[in-house]
Amino acid sequence: MIGTSAHETRAEEVAAVPRIFWRIQKKAALPPGTVEYVGERKAERVKITVFDFDDSHFEEKELHSIDECFPYRDTPGVSWINIDGLHDTDGLKKLGEHFGLHPLVLEDIVNTHQRPKVEDHQDHLFIVLQMLEYPEGQTEIAADQISFIVGSTYLLSFQEQEGDVWDPIRERIRGGAGRLRKSGTDYLAYALIDAIVDHYFIVLEKIGDEIETVADELAARPSPKTLRTIHELKREMIFLRKLIWPTREVAGILERAESSLIKKTTGVYLRDVYDHSVQLIEAMESYRDLISGMQDLYLSSMSNKMNAVMKILTIFATIFAPITFLAGVYGMNFKYFPELGWRLGYPLFWLISLGLSLTLIVIFRKKGWF
Repeated sequence: MIGTSAHETRAEEVAAVPRIFWRIQKKAALPPGTVEYVGERKAERVKITVFDFDDSHFEEKELHSIDECFPYRDTPGVSWINIDGLHDTDGLKKLGEHFGLHPLVLEDIVNTHQRPKVEDHQDHLFIVLQMLEYPEGQTEIAADQISFIVGSTYLLSFQEQEGDVWDPIRERIRGGAGRLRKSGTDYLAYALIDAIVDHYFIVLEKIGDEIETVADELAARPSPKTLRTIHELKREMIFLRKLIWPTREVAGILERAESSLIKKTTGVYLRDVYDHSVQLIEAMESYRDLISGMQDLYLSSMSNKMNAVMKILTIFATIFAPITFLAGVYGMNFKYFPELGWRLGYPLFWLISLGLSLTLIVIFRKKGWF
């Protein structure tokens, strides 16, 4: 490529390949609890929004600094503080000091390639999930790490960028309908987690549409592009498997948790999230089997097509073999060749050659070879 270095070309090729494993970007030999953001800067500025509510009051506002979050730690009711953008590590440290967050928790929040997990820190729960999106026109699933700090009166949520799947939750809080305004932080955490898990079904549905498209191509006219698409789908399913299986563990741990922060009444709803994650795993495994079957079908189709070509070439070679033999014999430069003196020698040569060819064609047709 003119004007492009080999390193840049290699970087473009790597970026074009669907992600299976995240590249580890954390610097080595840093002390535990070092708060250093290692992901891409997906948000230009840190956006902080607050939903403060109970069954009789509601307040929604956007804050302009981390310091404005501090009063919501001890206010009655439920305070949901959502932070979009993780590159302001100094602000996160101040937030962590005020809310009593362990430095290792802050480290996991800014290290955005965490495996979904739950940690019980007695006065708060730390939950990590991955929010997935399958943008139109792209072949790679977009993942955004979501971290939750669930306290008795507050819930902190951290995102890499603005934009999520929680707009229906916000509308339910604004409207005061349902249980959200009457329940605590544990039920709010359930609602947010449930929205993330339910969105996995939408991602899997889009992958299912891709699988149907590839299946139609396999039935009609498979090509090397079809095989590349199959490989991309297979890689995406491996990536999904790395996220969905731990998500089931998260739902199971929360359902069985003996923490005072999770009420027994909320455990029933968390069991529903666990059931959804099991359904996701079953659908994902079915898709994996379908993709593996399509890969085998593609290879079998290509093999059958090659066998058909070789069969036709073999038939033509067999038909022309006697003619080639006769032409080779009578092409020899011997002086005494009896047939050379025959008046009908040349027509007889063609008659024999065509007769042999027609005979072989009739035999092959009777055998059903073509």
